[in-house]
Amino acid sequence: MDDSPDKIGPDMTPKKSYGDKARSVVRACTTKDGLIGNYDYAFLFRPNLPFMRKTRRAAPFFGLNDHMPLLLALLLGFQHALSMLAGIITPPLILAGQGGVNLAPEDARYLVSTSLIVCGILSSIQITRFHIYKSPYYLGTGLISVVGTSFTVIPVATGAFAQMYATGYCPLAPDGTKLPCPKGYGALIATGTLCSLLEIGLSFTKPTMLKKVFPPLVTGPTVALIGIHLIESGFRNWAGGSGSCYNRPDTPGFRLCPSDSAPHALPWGSAEFIGLGFSVFVTIILCERFGSPIMKSCAVVLGLLVGCIIAGATGYFSSAGINAAPAASFIWARTFPLSIYGPIVLPLLAVYIVLMMEAIGDITATCDVSRLEVEGRLFDSRIQGGVLADGVNGLLSGLLTITPVSTFAQNNGVIALTRCANRKAGYACCFFLLVMGIFSKFAAALVAIPSAVLGGMTTFLFSAVAVSGVRIISTVPFTRRNRFILTAALALGFGATLVPNWFQYVFTYSGDNNAKRGFFNAIVLVCETGFALTAFTAIFLNLVLQEEVEDGVVDEVMDAKNTVNRADEEADREEWARIERGRHHGGGDVEAGDEKKI
Repeated sequence: MDDSPDKIGPDMTPKKSYGDKARSVVRACTTKDGLIGNYDYAFLFRPNLPFMRKTRRAAPFFGLNDHMPLLLALLLGFQHALSMLAGIITPPLILAGQGGVNLAPEDARYLVSTSLIVCGILSSIQITRFHIYKSPYYLGTGLISVVGTSFTVIPVATGAFAQMYATGYCPLAPDGTKLPCPKGYGALIATGTLCSLLEIGLSFTKPTMLKKVFPPLVTGPTVALIGIHLIESGFRNWAGGSGSCYNRPDTPGFRLCPSDSAPHALPWGSAEFIGLGFSVFVTIILCERFGSPIMKSCAVVLGLLVGCIIAGATGYFSSAGINAAPAASFIWARTFPLSIYGPIVLPLLAVYIVLMMEAIGDITATCDVSRLEVEGRLFDSRIQGGVLADGVNGLLSGLLTITPVSTFAQNNGVIALTRCANRKAGYACCFFLLVMGIFSKFAAALVAIPSAVLGGMTTFLFSAVAVSGVRIISTVPFTRRNRFILTAALALGFGATLVPNWFQYVFTYSGDNNAKRGFFNAIVLVCETGFALTAFTAIFLNLVLQEEVEDGVVDEVMDAKNTVNRADEEADREEWARIERGRHHGGGDVEAGDEKKI
């Protein structure tokens, strides 16, 4: 296992001069070995069709510091970027849409472009791994640990935006239609920036202590609840949209989805919408079954592409937004008024706890598929650097007008599939994300995607989040104590997810004390956010309830009983064999003492 470049102690190897580095770059760009190498590029594009002969030769593995051809680094980096694309663009599309703060189309285009740019920049921090001067601490993992806008913040944000509209923080039209609320989005990113300090502080805690306070027993059900809650949003979009048209109102304007004036508008739940989303879903499945390695890792993007082609051919697209978009965009081309919104502080703290534990799990998985150590001082140092970078990235993302980001897990599948853990592919991925974000016509095309197509894709992605939580839960031993904690935590979490307004009428305060009203709103928001209830309940019970001795005793008794049973079975087999030998010699049943005479 090659961990050579990141040593805990002083590095005694001679450092390369600038001349050596320049000559390496020239060799990589001017020689066949540096540009192309001898890699089997057909392996990436060979489909898995029934009539094709399967190859038994595995592709070579490129470790963290192995020599890698430039063309292969660019190709695999593009594959990483495509595998991230759907996950990066989904949160800004949802939060800027009718289910969020209903921003203007130009603001939505800006957020999609900036998400791609910011994720490219912040991913390079995780990949590079900086040593903090005169300290044993690092910033970053030094692996292909890429980051993207987090799904975890979506349930909190949509709940907070609904509360903002209900309390007058965000404006409503006289007929109750939600108006654009950039102030609400600014409050979200500013409060998220403040709450990121929690993860930054926790990054300096020993990983063993973090795992003790936030074990899989806490993070598993929390992540599962996040995915389950998000699937509702995906399904609403699949059927036409999650905005004002969702309830099929009788008033003009939103009787059809996404609006009465949209091209090929239809009532919510129409068969055409269901078919569009289904085309995306089926394409993802077909890519997984018959696709080549590069198609499998990009199956979600290919499904989105097929859905867009069908939607374009049947008249669902409008080119007005694409034509109106500028040629290029960058960070801070548009800004939002920043403020702290007190009611979402506690839910966002829970978000950052979840992001921290997700980062620990994803970094561990990245080390595993990269064939690096998953224990020891260097591994703990990677965990510390990764969690610190995750918190710093959350702080920077808010300042760069983007919601909190997290370490993406799907790229571990790309590493395992392509057998490439080289950082050159990671840097190439960052480059392609920057290019996609800067050319804002690309973002405008993504914003113009019909909700039904987007819903078919996001439903699959959100279900993957829920499955990830189930996988984490599967690592927990199902003792009586753990089953009790899971039951109590999931009871509240499922209840708040299925009946989100259950706590809405508990507080009846209507006075002029804004601080008191904000405090009550914070409690309501936490209690109506299923995964936050699950997280806090599981943390509390995990710290309060002691491990039961009976669990271990029962296991020991069962092991002893099984040992005795195995011994009895062996004795029975010996006895039966002795009887059979006696019958074979015509002696009938033979006593144990007469066995030598036969």
